[in-house]
Amino acid sequence: MRLPHRLLPLPAAAAASALLTGCFAATDSGEAGSDGKRIRVAMLQPPRSGLSPLTDDAFKLSRWSTAETLVKLDEEGDAQPALATKWQQSGRTWTFEIRDGVTFHDGTKLDAEAVVRSITTAATASPKPRILDGVELTAKAEDGDTVTVTTGTEDPLVPQRLSSPQLSILAAKAYQGKTVNPVGAGTGPFTLTKVNGTASAALDRYDAYWGGKAKAPGIDVKFVPDGTARAAALRSGEADIVEAVPVSQAAVLDQDLITEVPMPRTNTLYLNTEKGAFKDAAVRAAAREAIDAEAIVKGVYEGRADVAEGLLGPALPWAAELRSPVERAKAGAANGKAITIGTYTDRSEMPEVAATLQQQLQKAGFKVKLDVREYTNIEADALAGKFDAFILSRATVLDSGDPAAYLYSDFASNGTFNLAQFADENVDKALKKASDTKVGDARRKAIIAAEAAVLATDAAVPMLHERVIQGDAAGVVDAAHDPRERELVTVDTYVK
Repeated sequence: MRLPHRLLPLPAAAAASALLTGCFAATDSGEAGSDGKRIRVAMLQPPRSGLSPLTDDAFKLSRWSTAETLVKLDEEGDAQPALATKWQQSGRTWTFEIRDGVTFHDGTKLDAEAVVRSITTAATASPKPRILDGVELTAKAEDGDTVTVTTGTEDPLVPQRLSSPQLSILAAKAYQGKTVNPVGAGTGPFTLTKVNGTASAALDRYDAYWGGKAKAPGIDVKFVPDGTARAAALRSGEADIVEAVPVSQAAVLDQDLITEVPMPRTNTLYLNTEKGAFKDAAVRAAAREAIDAEAIVKGVYEGRADVAEGLLGPALPWAAELRSPVERAKAGAANGKAITIGTYTDRSEMPEVAATLQQQLQKAGFKVKLDVREYTNIEADALAGKFDAFILSRATVLDSGDPAAYLYSDFASNGTFNLAQFADENVDKALKKASDTKVGDARRKAIIAAEAAVLATDAAVPMLHERVIQGDAAGVVDAAHDPRERELVTVDTYVK
């Protein structure tokens, strides 16, 4: 059980503060100018791949507004112009018009060849960026400011795919070595000037930015994996913006300094439908009825999460508007059936969720064993169906801003992340229709129909939707609070 949170004991608080002391001292990249202060940011995860845009490090480049993509997404997940001003589809080919007047941070001009170079590097990488997994894609420069992108089959999601930070457009200098180096090679309002391994990074304002001069002179980033230390940085004034404040620390911070944003992430119990106790739909229904998600939200997340009504949560507001009640199987009896539930330690709440679920299911008559490990040590067993159930905090829009890919990956009979070992002909048909429907209202309705088809089987029981908790110091103006975690410091962000 979670003990009530208290302020850190003095030695612990001092130690956490010490981790940050001096970490935002003036960098070699420059001092705060007369027109404002540099923004000090404490981030959760250090770079894992040298800030290569072909990896998840790309989201850091996006959150610092240094690397940009052809397309960006609005709140609904629809594609909007960025480095491309317009586009149109003709069968398998999409034509993009490239924005005029854009320069890279090294002074070279953005043109069609630069776009093709970046997209081709991503499309031919090994491994490919996740957004292109299973996608055959080629790019060609038709003239100086026109690019065509062709896929192996018709793909209504090409613009959304090109919004992924992993498909950022960088200058030629970024591709001269064996790895992609984004330093000084982006197009955004801030240029990346210095990277100190997994410790820190610095960015300066790029005054020739096509979208107008940024309000802040620069950004100083410190990577602080320890959640207590990040919270201490906000409390002590060592940081201006703090990413991913842990639930355990949020309660002891000034509530005016934290913002909770619904994330497109669902904490879900996947039930093994292929073998074991949960092969029986009535037993799956019994587990579903035994789960008290509200108790988990209150007890583990201290109310800083949302009880799930479906697989898709409040970060996709259209989902609730389109959803109808789902008819499910009647619950049978647990009858002392023994089950093993797996989960992982990498997200601090997961072991507590598992312990609470164990109590709830035991009360319903199940005999429950837990297997909790680091994610890297448990994923293979989970995908191989070695557990009766698995608890996962799952991103539901992945990189395209569209949930159809997540639903297909997790619940199609040939899905690549099918933790439930699930195969259902009706669900497959619903998923294919959702994947093939053009972007817009019709696609959203097809996605919700596919969600309902999955929920009707109890192959997965959505429990709660997580929130990202961000800390902004009192002087911070217009920091982004982005559910998709693509934006953080923008052209409009500054510190008073």
